[in-house]
This record gives sequence, C-alpha cells and structure tokens, in this order.
Amino acid sequence: MDKTNREILNLAIPSIVSNITVPLLGLVDLTIVGHIGNENHIGAIAIGSMIFNIMYWILGFLRMGMSGMTSQAYGRESWDDALRVLLRALTIGVGMGLTFIICQSVIEWGMLRAMNTPESSLPLVRDYFRIAIWGAPAMLGLYGLTGWFIGMQNTKIPMLIAIVQNVVNILASLLFVFAFGWEIEGVATGTLIAQWSGFFMALFFVRSGLKNNTFYASESTIHLSLSLFKSTLTHVEAWQRFFVVNRDIFLRTLCLVAVNLFFTSAGGKQGALMLSVNTLLMTMFTLFSYFMDGFAYAGEALSGKLYGANDKVGFLKMVRSLFIFGGIMVVLFTSVYIFSGINFLRLLTDAEDVVQASTPYLIWVYFIPLAGVAAFIYDGIFIGMTETKGMLIPSAIAMACFFAFYYVAESSLGNNALWIAFLLFLSFRGILQFFWAKKSVFNRF
Repeated sequence: MDKTNREILNLAIPSIVSNITVPLLGLVDLTIVGHIGNENHIGAIAIGSMIFNIMYWILGFLRMGMSGMTSQAYGRESWDDALRVLLRALTIGVGMGLTFIICQSVIEWGMLRAMNTPESSLPLVRDYFRIAIWGAPAMLGLYGLTGWFIGMQNTKIPMLIAIVQNVVNILASLLFVFAFGWEIEGVATGTLIAQWSGFFMALFFVRSGLKNNTFYASESTIHLSLSLFKSTLTHVEAWQRFFVVNRDIFLRTLCLVAVNLFFTSAGGKQGALMLSVNTLLMTMFTLFSYFMDGFAYAGEALSGKLYGANDKVGFLKMVRSLFIFGGIMVVLFTSVYIFSGINFLRLLTDAEDVVQASTPYLIWVYFIPLAGVAAFIYDGIFIGMTETKGMLIPSAIAMACFFAFYYVAESSLGNNALWIAFLLFLSFRGILQFFWAKKSVFNRF
C-alpha cells in the first residue's frame, strides 16, 4: 500500500469508529429510560435529544471550518497560525455555548413548540433540557477542538474521546438513575458529565501535544501565551476570513437540515406507518454516511495540508485515491443493501407490517451510495481547501431541485417522489461540485 492510501486509511478508520459511537450516546439514554419509565419518558428523551441534535448540527461549521484552516496551516508548517485557529474556535464555540445557557428559556420555549411536544411529556422534556443545556459550551468547544485535531492530521484523539465519552455516559447514567433514583434527571446529568469529560480530555491532549511536540514534524515549538491570545483576538483580517468560511458552511448546513427535516415531516403526513418506513430506510443512508464521512474527514485533513504545502501532484493523487475508496464503498454498500436489505430491516424492527411496507421503496435505497458518494468526498476536499462557496451554492441549488421535484411529482408518485427527490438532492450536489472543482479548486495551485 502506497503512502497516500495509508495516510487516507490512518485518518478515515478512526473517524469511522468515532462516527459509529456518536449515536450510542442517545441510544444509551433511550435504553436506560426504557427500563425506568413509560412512553412519556421515552418520548421525552427522544424529543430532548432531537432538540440538541438540531442545535449542534446547525453549528457543525465549528468543526468543519477549523479542520480546513488548521490543515492548511499544518501544510505551511505555520504552527502559530494553527494555534490561532484553535483559539478562535474555542472563543466562538464556548461563547456560543454560554449564549445558549443565557438564552435557554427562549430556546426551550421555541423548541418545545416547534417539536409539537405532547402535554404529557412536557415536564420531562423540560427537566432534561434544563440540565443538558449546561453542556453546550463543552459540546461546541469540543467541535472546534475536534476540527483542530483533524486539521493537525490526527483522528485517533477524537476517536478516543468519543469512546471515553460513551463509557462515562453509560456509567454515570446508570449510577444516577438506578443508584440515586434520579430518573430522567439522572440521564441528563450523565450526558452532561460525559460532555464536559470529553471537552477537558481534549484540552489535556492539546496541552500535552504542544508540550511534547507530538502534533508536528518540526523542531519548532509553539506555546500558548497571553501575547498570542491577544494577537488572535485583534487580527481583524483573520477573523473576517474565519467568519466568511463559517458563514458559508453554516448556510450549507441549513440546506441539509431543511431537506432532512422536510423528509421526516413529509413522511409523517402520510401516516405513522409511512413515517416508520422512511425512518427505517433512512438508517441505511445514515450507516453509509458514517463510513463516507470518515473518508471526507481524511480529505479535509490531507487536501488542506497539501494545499498549504503547494503540492499539486500529491493533491491530485490524494483525490484519485479518495474516489477509489469511495467506489469501493459504493460497491460494498450497494451489494449489502441489494442482497440483505430486508434482513437489515428485520434487524432494526420486529414489526413485520413495517418491513413489508418498506419493500416497495427498497429499490431507492440501492441507489443511495452511488448518488451520494461524490458529495461526501467533495465536501471533504472543499473543506480542506476552504472552498466553502463550492459547498453552499451546489447545496442550495440541489435543495431547490429537491423541493421542486417533490411538489411536482408527489400527487402522482406518493412516497416514491420523496425518495427520488432525495436521490436527486444527493446527485446534484456531487455533480455540481465536480464542475465547481474543475473551475475553482484544481487550478488553485
């Protein structure tokens, strides 16, 4: 295996493991609550988790923007710049988290109404929210730290942090719920402790890495200092670039959130059965995304590093390798879904009526890997190159095509229209990014 492929796998595999562990935090909470309460407790955890997922997903630019700018500094061997990116990310992330805490009453009021929370679950959701919101600075700060680690070509630390967070969450939640009898408050407290544990663990790794020169292959040393912090806060041009990059990623994320929320809402309007069908089938896209995100993260780290080092030959070789790995993932997942799709659905649910109702729509799932692979890879490359307009504009156009097709075809195609529209959304993003890359990325060296 050549150096490029080895670098990609060294970055991608830990990221895939991290991605797979993320849903476990919510799954653990649901499992524990399922053994202590009724449907109101389960619903409260589901709604509470969804509220925070939406809040944090929208602010995912804190991770993506950091990895691109950091990896470019890494490629230039500009270690002070890399550290300044981290300080900006922590300033914004922790600051946004504190803002969420200050504005928690307004956020709680708006989210509970937007989620159409049942009256019977309202008190429990409020209890969960009012405890878990105190983890916002840790979560958003960790977003910036994770992006920084990826930009510094290290995905093993985020993987280790994700694993430790899950272990802490499980142990703390079990202790508070079953030993102290705190019920849903215990679950929220366990999650809170896990979030802050991950944040402080990440800070420890930053401090240790800077002290021992483990982040960079150089005899140079970089230190956190008051003068460096002051120069970071007062560097106006750097802040302007920081906000432009993150603005584009933020708006692009809103496009993705809009499509995903509408997809769920449109399924719900067709009844509980169709909502269940679409939810189950969408897990097959989610599983594919966990693996492809790993390669996207590798693309972020390596494309930024190679661009910073002005290594066009290495960059083009890396892009080819990413698409080869992407092609392997397409063949693998498409084969699994074609030959084992029904068995996969039965693994997720015992409700045979839902499985049977899903069968006519499985054909659309078979096309998800092929339709989505390019968008994942180009997202990683564009983030590393901080070519964020190349993410925003294709996503906005693809979103418009999604809604246009659905509203034109829904009356005649029903739920099939929703799935075809989703495939068009994925495909158009990748196709448009291909042309954008030819025009604005590959000629930047």
